[in-house]
Amino acid sequence: ACQDLGGCSRRAFKAYRHMHLPVILDPWFYLVTVPAVLLLGIGKSGFGAGFGSLAVPIMALAVTVPQAAAILMPVLLLMDLLGMAAFRKDVDLRLLRFLLPFGLLGTVIGTVLFRMLDAQVVAGIVGGFTLLFLAQRLLFPPRSSNPPPPRWWGAVLTATSGFTSFIAHAGGPPIAAYVIPLRLSPVKFAATMAFFFFFVNLSKWIPYYWLGLLDLRNMATSLVLLPIAPIGVWIGIRLARRIDPRLFYQLLYLGMFLTGAKLLWDALA
Repeated sequence: ACQDLGGCSRRAFKAYRHMHLPVILDPWFYLVTVPAVLLLGIGKSGFGAGFGSLAVPIMALAVTVPQAAAILMPVLLLMDLLGMAAFRKDVDLRLLRFLLPFGLLGTVIGTVLFRMLDAQVVAGIVGGFTLLFLAQRLLFPPRSSNPPPPRWWGAVLTATSGFTSFIAHAGGPPIAAYVIPLRLSPVKFAATMAFFFFFVNLSKWIPYYWLGLLDLRNMATSLVLLPIAPIGVWIGIRLARRIDPRLFYQLLYLGMFLTGAKLLWDALA
C-alpha cells in the first residue's frame, strides 16, 4: 500500500481502491448467486420448502455458509415483504399462530449453538431428514382418510425449521414435512409460509449482528443483489396462483429432493 497518494501512480491507486471496495467483486460469486437468489424468490411462492432452500448450498460454492446466510438477510427481508403483500388475504391464521412460537424457539436454539456446530454437519442432517421424508411419502403415499400429523410432531418439526433456518436458511424441508400432509391449497400454503418465514427471518437480525455476520462487506454485497429479489418473487407468485395443486406438490417434492441431495452431498464431501 502507498503511504500517501502523492507517492502512488494512478494505476496503483486504482488497484488499491479496487481491493478495498466494501463489496464482493468475484465474477464466480455472482455466477452462482444470481440463480440462487432467483430460486429463493420463487420459493416465496410456496416452493420454499424445496427450491428456495437450495440458495445457501449453491452460494456455498463461492463463499462460506455463514457468509452466504448473512448476505441473504436483506434480500430475504425484501422477499418476505413482497410475499406477504401478495398473499395477505390467503394466510391460515390459525395454523400460523400455532407454528410461530416453535419457529422462534428454533432460532433461539440456533443462536446458542451457532458457534458450537459446523454448518455443514447441520446441512447434512437436514438433507438426510428431507430424503427420508420423501422416501416415506413415496413408499407410503398419503390417503384422504389419513388423519393430520399430531401437533406435538408439528411443534418438533417447526422448532427444527427455525433452527435450520437460522444456521443456513434451510428451514423449508422440516416445516414442509408437517404442513404438506395438511393438504392446504397452493395459495394458502404459500401465504402461510410467507408470513411464518417473515417473522422467523426478522428474529435473526439481532443474533446475526451479535455473532458478527452483518459486516459492511456482506451488507453492501446484499444491496447489489436486491434488484433480483422482486423478479424471483414475481415469477413464483404467478406460478402459485395458476398452477394445478397436484403439479404444485410434485414440484415441491422435486425441490425437496434436490435440496436434500445437495445438502447431504456437501456434508459427506
